[in-house]
Amino acid sequence: MKKEIANQYRERAREMYKKANIVITPEESANIEIVDEGLGEFEKIGLSIITYVNTDYYCAKEMVLFPFQTCPEHTHKPMPEIGYMGKQETFRCRYGKVFLYVEGEAVANPKCKAPEGSEQYFTVWNEIELNPGEQYTIAPDTLHWFQAGPNGAVISEFSTTSHDEYDVFTDPRMDRMASMNEEE
Repeated sequence: MKKEIANQYRERAREMYKKANIVITPEESANIEIVDEGLGEFEKIGLSIITYVNTDYYCAKEMVLFPFQTCPEHTHKPMPEIGYMGKQETFRCRYGKVFLYVEGEAVANPKCKAPEGSEQYFTVWNEIELNPGEQYTIAPDTLHWFQAGPNGAVISEFSTTSHDEYDVFTDPRMDRMASMNEEE
């Protein structure tokens, strides 16, 4: 993604944090990660992230999804060889509405649709609707994905250590670390 475009998305994310009454520092503001998973379809599939802390014990992030934007289906598998038990994470909705889909009994009429052209990579349909102040905890090694409602969403994530580079996506086209390379 071109740096100029990424900066435009950062500005939109800053506006969403303001709507959620979340104060961020100038350093956090400058370092908002724009994650497009390597597909170049950020408006459909992607999210904006501020990582407050990520240590060997815990992690805290603030995430923005623009209206109807989707974080793709993935899991955080245990990796005993590096002492990683997989990530347990709690999502707390701060603004807007987010629909979280996890393993379990599929809802008959989901409120969201998988992004066009990627439908085959969305396989879990147990729907959890989160409104401001509501939260849900996802166990390690649980397939999940989430999508914002019509006003977008701001979500706080509290978790065990995050190893984004080891996320396992249902869609083999995904490249979580591709977002780290912004072009001039």
